[in-house]
Amino acid sequence: MAVELFNDGNHIVHAFYDLVDDSPGGAVQCNQFLVVDSGHGALIDPGGNMTYTGLLMDMQKYFSSKDLDFILASHPDPDIIASVNKWFVASQCKVMISSLWTRFVPHFTTGKDVSHRILGIPDQGAVIRLGQCKMLALPAHFMHAEGNFQFYDPIAKILFSGDLGTSLVSHEQAAIPVTDFQSHRQYMEGFHKRYIVSRKVCRYWANMVRQLDIEQIVPQHGARFIGKKAVADFISWVEELECGVDLMTQESYRLPQ
Repeated sequence: MAVELFNDGNHIVHAFYDLVDDSPGGAVQCNQFLVVDSGHGALIDPGGNMTYTGLLMDMQKYFSSKDLDFILASHPDPDIIASVNKWFVASQCKVMISSLWTRFVPHFTTGKDVSHRILGIPDQGAVIRLGQCKMLALPAHFMHAEGNFQFYDPIAKILFSGDLGTSLVSHEQAAIPVTDFQSHRQYMEGFHKRYIVSRKVCRYWANMVRQLDIEQIVPQHGARFIGKKAVADFISWVEELECGVDLMTQESYRLPQ
């Protein structure tokens, strides 16, 4: 079921928290997003095959699936774009992903040449026109993928942050927005220490996103942060985060016993 994050009558943002079976032994919990503007649509990190039908049914309320403009992929993991072949069949959409990963996308397809439908985002990012909206693809390299992007919606003032901001919670918990950042940290710390590469990139990222007007930070796993205070608290936490290679020692690299 879609959760409406924004709707001004022309620009609509939906999030999906319950399309994946995240029961014990099931798949990792993950979120998918639909952005609609002036009859044009983009899916952000649409996920694998189990999410396809739910997304397809929701978008039909606003435009025919064949009119889907873009799939915006933060990185090439299966929980991000494993369903891409179905979207290539159902629509005329193009996939936008880091230029580092464009030649990996065809591994999710049937082998037919789809190169003309895969657009590489340069390392410095890009402006993406969707209807009357100009979305931003923001560099988020090494958070966690080598070529990694976040997507900013300037109308809804939402930053789709990919794996940054992940919390390890159930889909029921993920649908509940976070306004008190400090109480939510316990669900985030273990993931970020392992999956985000270093504090150096965290600081560069914080300097960049503080230039944006952000009302919500919406990660691809777990709950979203809403309100200026929760957003600011999250950015400050990321800025000082010791993670990834910061925590590695020789003990992490020794022969198995």
